[in-house]
Amino acid sequence: MNYAMYIFFFFVLIVLFSSFVTVKQGTIAVVTVFGKYRRQLRPGLNFKIPLIEVIYSRISIQNRSVELSFQAVTQDQANVYFKAMLLYSVLNHDEETIKNVAFKFVDATNLMQALIRTIEGSIRAYVATQKQANVLAQRNEIVMHVKEQIDIVLESWGYHLQDLQLNDITFDDEIMRSMSRVVASNNLKAAAENEGQALLITKTKGAEADGNAIKIAAAAEREAAQLRGQGIALFRAEVAHGMTKAAQEMEEANLDISVILFTMWTESIKHFAENSDGNVIFLDGSTDGMNKTMKEMMAMQFQKPKN
Repeated sequence: MNYAMYIFFFFVLIVLFSSFVTVKQGTIAVVTVFGKYRRQLRPGLNFKIPLIEVIYSRISIQNRSVELSFQAVTQDQANVYFKAMLLYSVLNHDEETIKNVAFKFVDATNLMQALIRTIEGSIRAYVATQKQANVLAQRNEIVMHVKEQIDIVLESWGYHLQDLQLNDITFDDEIMRSMSRVVASNNLKAAAENEGQALLITKTKGAEADGNAIKIAAAAEREAAQLRGQGIALFRAEVAHGMTKAAQEMEEANLDISVILFTMWTESIKHFAENSDGNVIFLDGSTDGMNKTMKEMMAMQFQKPKN
């Protein structure tokens, strides 16, 4: 009798402890009764009916990721190789959503297979409408197309596509080499155009600088000529003024004006001798030559100006 009581109490303890269930954070437990959905258990300590309620599965509500590698063919029959990262999660915590996640697929392997094949098919269908030269530039368009096509299907499964990243897009080796040659030739062409533009700018600026220098030199020469002309005119005016004043003083002193001319003649000869710098100047130094020169100078002095 005592052994039977011990066994009974031991069985009661086992049943009692089995009625308490711990659900981890970020996880929801699906409970069934005789194979039929009954309810869900939230994270923390939960109670279930022993021997009747059974935990069918534990569903993670955290984000999950998977890497994809597949091939597609463009409109112009070029092979494109993709490496992508898929980020997805349970749509929400609603009861219908959790039931879809728990019972739509037999297990996680079948879900993953369907998810990967669906995304690959959507990308292949889009790439098949594009040419090889446009694929690399349409990375964002491919992602947006997949999200628009896949979100509706995933929602019926109870999931939501968080993000799709196309980390690597490559082509066959021959295509990659031809693309490299095209890029290199375009770079050489751009470099040649830039060098031509730089040379043109340099020559244009040089021509402008030369033209401006010529203009500045011409303006300076013109100004210098004007200043030289003004200096000569002032010099002549001063000479005339001095001669006039000297003539007036000679007349007031009752002296012959020809003395002034004689002085100017001798000063000129002296200036020629001092500044000839080795040059030979022939002058008639005789008395007759001096008289002839004096007469000519006096004739120029007393010549009346023409009206």
